[in-house]
Amino acid sequence: MLLHIPNILDHAQVSRLRAELDAADWTDGRETVGPQGAKVKRNLQLPDSSPLREELGREVLAALGRHPQYHAATLPLRTLMPRFNRYEGGGQYGFHVDGAVMSLPGGEQLRSDISCTLFLAEPEDYDGGELIISDTYGEHEVKLPAGDIIIYPSSSLHRVAPVTRGARIAAFFWVQSLVRDDAKRRLLFELDTSIQTLTRSQASPDAVLQLTGVYHNLLRQWAES
Repeated sequence: MLLHIPNILDHAQVSRLRAELDAADWTDGRETVGPQGAKVKRNLQLPDSSPLREELGREVLAALGRHPQYHAATLPLRTLMPRFNRYEGGGQYGFHVDGAVMSLPGGEQLRSDISCTLFLAEPEDYDGGELIISDTYGEHEVKLPAGDIIIYPSSSLHRVAPVTRGARIAAFFWVQSLVRDDAKRRLLFELDTSIQTLTRSQASPDAVLQLTGVYHNLLRQWAES
């Protein structure tokens, strides 16, 4: 499921994060990928060990936790602490597929089911930098307002186009979902969205209750711990 969710961060939150990131010390983004990714990756990142990454990452996670649509779409079980990247001066990331398994603090492992990019620069502030996601329906170009997020299956082939003016700044991270299968997650998301719409339209409470029961019984059947 490819889904754009607006307003994860408001204007004030974006401005605060950008002020911190604009003054940060960046490092070569190739430090966090394997040999194959390093051949096609040209960007800057906050070091994984940076206290600023931890601070801003927790702020992003807190904002996500307050957003019901994000939760309904991802059904998160584990989430990698967000990283932050910067593309400028021709920086790009060629076609690649994200790693399947990632390490979490404490020795736990995360299976990357969902990839997430939270945009922190306005589209008019830079040229290029589109996130291009390839799937069975073709290639999709994504360039969102600051504060908006795109989520998509981690199995997708994707790239970031060269940035030829300005700087593209974003947070990015991965989610292991309670529901591994993307098609099942989509069905649950569509069902949850329908339940919320029916509730707002004051539909029959009995019908809403029945659909809610269907949702939770499907989630109970498909969820993994």
